[in-house]
Parts: sequence; C-alpha cells; structure tokens
Amino acid sequence: MVFTREKTLDRAELEAYWKEAPATLEGHPIKVLSGYGPHEVWEGESTEGVVIAEFPSMEAARAWYHSPAYQKAREHRVKGAVYRGILVEGTTPQD
Repeated sequence: MVFTREKTLDRAELEAYWKEAPATLEGHPIKVLSGYGPHEVWEGESTEGVVIAEFPSMEAARAWYHSPAYQKAREHRVKGAVYRGILVEGTTPQD
C-alpha cells in the first residue's frame, strides 16, 4: 500500500490523525517500509510525503483500511490533507 500526501489542508486535523492512526494497526499484520522519509519526485507533480506499507495480502490490507478504527481515524486525515492511496499486489517482474 502506498499513500502520498499531496497537500496539507489543516495541520491540526493531521496531528489528530497521526495520534489515532498507530492504534489502528493493532491486530493487523502490517510492516511499514517507509514513513515520510526523504524522497525525490522524478516524474509528475511534487508530493509532501510518502508512506509505503506491506501487508501479507491484499485482503489483509483491505481488512485494516476498512476497519472501524481506521475509518474513524481516517476522518481526520481527509480533513487534514489531500492524499492518494494505492493498493498494489506485490509481484515479481517477468520477462
């Protein structure tokens, strides 16, 4: 799962989200590979930050995203910033 923060709208709402979001991960098999680390945009519009998270399956990612706890926290995120969220299945490139 990849989330990019495109534009901050309300810093207080984002801070409320950041406070609530970690608790939503409890009981879900998630591994955060990168959380707002340094990044470079090589193509397309710039972005303020990137989060990359690994789940064992797309179903596991959906279970977390659609959980009542995350949906409650998400309300702050959508008020706080414009994000793009992408769920992508991990595959190995083939010739």
